[in-house]
Amino acid sequence: MLERLFNLLAVSLILIISGCTTNSNQQEAKKYKVAVLRYSHETCTFCPGGDTEIEDWTKLRDILSGEEVLNSGGYIRGFVKRARDIGDIELIGLRSPAGVFGGSSRSWNTEESFDHLMGLMLEDLRNNMPVDGVYLALHGAMAVRNIPRPEAEIAKRVREVVGDEVPIVGTFDLHGNEDQEFLQWADGAFVTKRFPHYDSYLQGERAAHYMRQIMKGEYQATKATRKPGIITPTVVQWTGQSPAMDIMERARRWEARHAEVFVSVFFGFPWSDVPDVGATVHVMTNNDQNLADSIADDMNEFFWRVRDPFVNRDYPMPDVAAQRTVEAIAAGQTPVALGDYSDRPGDATWILKELLAKGVENILYTALRDENVLEQLKTSEAKAGDSFDMPVGGFTGEQAGTPVQITGTIKYFGEQWGYEEVAVIEMENNNVVVIVPAYEQIIYVSQLEFGGINPDDFDVFVTNSRVHFRRGFDETGYAKTVMVVDAPGAWFGTTRLDALDYQNVDLSKLYPYSEK
Repeated sequence: MLERLFNLLAVSLILIISGCTTNSNQQEAKKYKVAVLRYSHETCTFCPGGDTEIEDWTKLRDILSGEEVLNSGGYIRGFVKRARDIGDIELIGLRSPAGVFGGSSRSWNTEESFDHLMGLMLEDLRNNMPVDGVYLALHGAMAVRNIPRPEAEIAKRVREVVGDEVPIVGTFDLHGNEDQEFLQWADGAFVTKRFPHYDSYLQGERAAHYMRQIMKGEYQATKATRKPGIITPTVVQWTGQSPAMDIMERARRWEARHAEVFVSVFFGFPWSDVPDVGATVHVMTNNDQNLADSIADDMNEFFWRVRDPFVNRDYPMPDVAAQRTVEAIAAGQTPVALGDYSDRPGDATWILKELLAKGVENILYTALRDENVLEQLKTSEAKAGDSFDMPVGGFTGEQAGTPVQITGTIKYFGEQWGYEEVAVIEMENNNVVVIVPAYEQIIYVSQLEFGGINPDDFDVFVTNSRVHFRRGFDETGYAKTVMVVDAPGAWFGTTRLDALDYQNVDLSKLYPYSEK
C-alpha cells in the first residue's frame, strides 16, 4: 500500500515538474511581433512652390520596404538595435516613404498623398496581423490639407487596425507641434532633448524598451499633456544655451528621480499653420496619474517662467555680419561659419551679396538653390572647366532678395548629396558657390569634400542652417568664429512670426504675442 502511494506521489511530482518546465519554456519562447513605419516631414506651410504631392515623396528614393525601413534614420536604428538586443522581438518593416524632395522647404502635403502613403502602410499592417506593438517614427510638424493633426491621425488609423490592447509608441523631433490628441491614440511619445539632435538614436532605444515593458504587462501607460502657450522660431531652440538647455535638463531630472517616468518636450515648429502649433509637454508614468499631472504642471510652469529669455534673441543683419566677418579675418579668427537661419527655401542671396561687396575672399557658400540654372547647365551639356556667367538664386519671393550675378568657372558638375546635378562654381579670390536643386543644409565639414573642394582652403563658410551646422563647425572647434545671420524684412523663416498670415493659429493667444 505504501509502495503504491509512493509511486503515485512520484508520478504526480514528475507531472508537476514537467508542466512547470513546459510553461517556463513557453514563456521563454514568447516572441513579440512589432510593426515599424516611418512617416516624417517638417512642413513649411508658408514656403512657396506648391503643395507636396505623391511624386515628391518618391523623387529622391522609392518607397522603402522590409529591412530598408528598419535601417532608415537614427530613431529607427536605435529602436531596432535595442529590440534585437532584447532578443524576443520580431520586427516587421511596413512600406514607408524615405523623405520629401526639398525637405523642410516644402509646403502643405496634399490629403491625397497622405491617404495614399497611409494606405500602403496600413495594407502591410493588416497583412501582418496580429501584431503585439506598432512603432511610429514620426517628426511632429507634418501639415496636411484638411487633416489638422496628422501624427495623431496616423496613430488613430493604426489603432483602428490593431485594436485597443496593442501598444503604439512614437518618436519625434523636438520641433514637433503636438497636443494631447496623439496620446489619446498612442501609448507613448519620445522626443529628442537635444538640438542638434544627437539623441535620436537614444530616443529610439528608449521607445523599444518602453514598448516591451507594456507588451509584457509590466507598465500601464498613464499620460499627461500640457501646452505652455509659447511659440518660438527654431533658431532660438538651440539646446547649447539657456534656457532651452535648462528646460531639457529639468525633464531629464524628473526622469532621473523616478525610474518609470518619461518626460518629453516639444519646442514646436512655427512655420506649420496648424492648430496645435507651439510648445508641448508629454509625461508618461506607470499607472500614476497624480505623478504624471504634477510633473506636467511643473514643466509647464517652469517653461512659462523662462519664456522671455527663451523667446527674445537678436541676430546681426547681413551687412553687420559681413563686417564682423571682415574683422574676424583680420584678427586671425578663422574659419568663420555663418548660419543663414532665415533662408528656408534655400535661394536667399542677402549675406552672399554683402560678403562679396566687402571684398571678402576664400568664401565657400554651401549651398545656393537654383534648379533653373542647373537645368540650363544640363541642357547645354556643361562640364568642369567651362566658363560660367549667370544670375543665381533670389527667385522665390521677397524673402530671397534678388539674384546674384556669379561669374567664374565650373569646377564640378554632377551628382552629390542624392541629387543628379550639383554645380560648383569657382569665382575670383578663391570664392566658391555650390548650386543645388533644392534647399540643402550642410551640417558637417566632411560633406564639402567633393568635386575638388578642400574645406581647409577657405576662411568663410555660409550654410543655410539655424542650429544643425553647429555640429560640424562649432561644437567640433573647427570654426573659430560662429555667427547666426538674420535677414531684412518680416517673412517666414525669420523670428518675426507676427508677419505670417496664419489661418489656423491665433497668435494673440501665444507668447510673445499674447497680452499675458
